Amino acid sequence: MQSVALGVTLALGGLAHAADPIVIKFSHVVAQDTPKGKAAEYFKKLAEERTHGTVKVEVYPNSQLYKDKEEIEALQLGAVQMLAPSLAKFGPLGVKEFEVFDLPYILPNREVLRRVTEGPVGKGLLAKLESKGITGLAYWDNGFKIMSANRPIHRPEDMKGLKMRIQSSKVLDKQMRQLKAIPQVMAFSEVYQALQTGVVDGTENPPSNMYTQKMHEVQSDATVTRHGYLGYAVIVNKAFWDGLPADIRSTLEGAMKDATQYANDIAEEENKQALEAIKASGKTHVYEPTAEELKAWRAALLPVHEEVAGRVGKDLIEAFYKEAAAAGSPIK
Repeated sequence: MQSVALGVTLALGGLAHAADPIVIKFSHVVAQDTPKGKAAEYFKKLAEERTHGTVKVEVYPNSQLYKDKEEIEALQLGAVQMLAPSLAKFGPLGVKEFEVFDLPYILPNREVLRRVTEGPVGKGLLAKLESKGITGLAYWDNGFKIMSANRPIHRPEDMKGLKMRIQSSKVLDKQMRQLKAIPQVMAFSEVYQALQTGVVDGTENPPSNMYTQKMHEVQSDATVTRHGYLGYAVIVNKAFWDGLPADIRSTLEGAMKDATQYANDIAEEENKQALEAIKASGKTHVYEPTAEELKAWRAALLPVHEEVAGRVGKDLIEAFYKEAAAAGSPIK
């Protein structure tokens, strides 16, 4: 009798366990009201609705769980299942080809960006993550970066001697050194205080990141250089993803496709609104460079392409050039 009771208990326990939702912990380092933050919440909504509660997505914004340097290791260990790190994060992981996205003026506009991320070049880059125990699902936009500092920076030579916060990227390091600035690698969550206390003089970010992190409150000047691009790759732990039931995985892929469309649709508008809000705040003077000044920024920074070709791959850089030329926006 006792063994029968034990069997019933175990069976009921198995049923209860089977009813437990599949939990996806989705961690990221930016604010909830950024393009990435909103897209993560939209993916959560779609995933939970379409799986009828079989999947539960827990979103942790603003480095609540992990900082920049910690999050990918946490994903590989299975402590979280999903991330959307900036593309610069994959260089330190050993997939240095992703640093091509950090090259100044490598993406002239969003049309070229789409050709890259939605075509064979982008898919080929995501495939390189498989050997690291990571599956790449999608590219999410943020936007094109502006330079900010505690003094006017109208021309490249104005950057000389400034301590500039960067992500951990050899290409971004080279970019700042090319401008005779002093690159300082720092976690995103630490940037506001570093700017406030003078540990660093300035940084580079899309306006949405600058505004939502209140960096405009501790920077006197910003220049709309649009010199670089900040995007994200949505990634999952490969073992977790491969272990999902096929129908659940297919449903989540559909949810991710729609969340990606949403993310990329809102990014440009969100950045426009953020730039206007920074201007309206009166705290940061926003400078729009003249055509001649923009030409000087490009001339100063394009040599970085050749200098890092050995690191990110000359053929990969040429593939970006080819997509730009096909879109009618040649880089050189």
